[in-house]
Amino acid sequence: MFYRRKIVLALLEKFENGLERTRLQKLVFLVSQRQKEPNYEFVPYKFGCYSYSLKADIDAMIKRGIINDIDNTYNPTDNKNYYNTLTSNDKLLLDEVFNTYGKMKTDLLIKHTYLNFPYHAINSEIATTLLPEKYLVRIDENRPKNNDTVLFTIGYEGVSLEAYLNKLIQNNVKLLVDVRKNPLSMKFGFSKTLLKRYCGNLGIEYIHVPEVGIDSSKRQELNNQNDYDMLFEKYKKTTLVETNSYQEKILELLKKHNRIALTCFESDVCQCHRKPLAEAIAKFPIFDYKVKHL
Repeated sequence: MFYRRKIVLALLEKFENGLERTRLQKLVFLVSQRQKEPNYEFVPYKFGCYSYSLKADIDAMIKRGIINDIDNTYNPTDNKNYYNTLTSNDKLLLDEVFNTYGKMKTDLLIKHTYLNFPYHAINSEIATTLLPEKYLVRIDENRPKNNDTVLFTIGYEGVSLEAYLNKLIQNNVKLLVDVRKNPLSMKFGFSKTLLKRYCGNLGIEYIHVPEVGIDSSKRQELNNQNDYDMLFEKYKKTTLVETNSYQEKILELLKKHNRIALTCFESDVCQCHRKPLAEAIAKFPIFDYKVKHL
């Protein structure tokens, strides 16, 4: 079993009557904020801090019969002591969170996270009903406000879904342009359907433009930077020449949304076709904007 799931189960063990969904998200968030290397990362969702990865783990454990979900309340199904499988440091963190927040009602728990972690409340639909106006100012201060027109590029290799989405949010990206030929991924959250849904939940539009992608069969024998450079030289002379209209479409989307991001897999932009694609778009005569690789 993944260690991060043991954290969740150990937390559930401390509550005789289980934990409803929102409280569990908030308590795991408070544990994560105390960890040097958090097991879960969170995005600012409509009810505050939320982890898609945590929800996916819970669903997987429900499917395997490790957790019961009765009336939106979670309970472990067995009597295993998962707490004793944790590191000594994580035991202390879990105890601290339980002792400090274990008896706190859901509304107070939400309010506490809003007050102390205002970034995670920027998309909240209930902040105005929970907090006085003077505290809403702190939330507004954490909203990204830069609206300069920028063509971003971003890869998702080596980062969690939540870290990736937070980078989009913090850079005020309005539209994600998926430039993969085949938008499937073994990595959680990055296949087309899920990525579109998760972006949409956070107010980020999504569009797929496969025409400017590179077929996966051409990426099988890439062992060093020279191999990548040769691939991209061929890409410039073929695909980029043949897809001028799609590049113009992306440029029109940039003019419409101001801040868009081309996305593919590789973390190193020098090993991804999104770099020569962005450079080609930037050569259009009407392009007078910034290009930034996240």
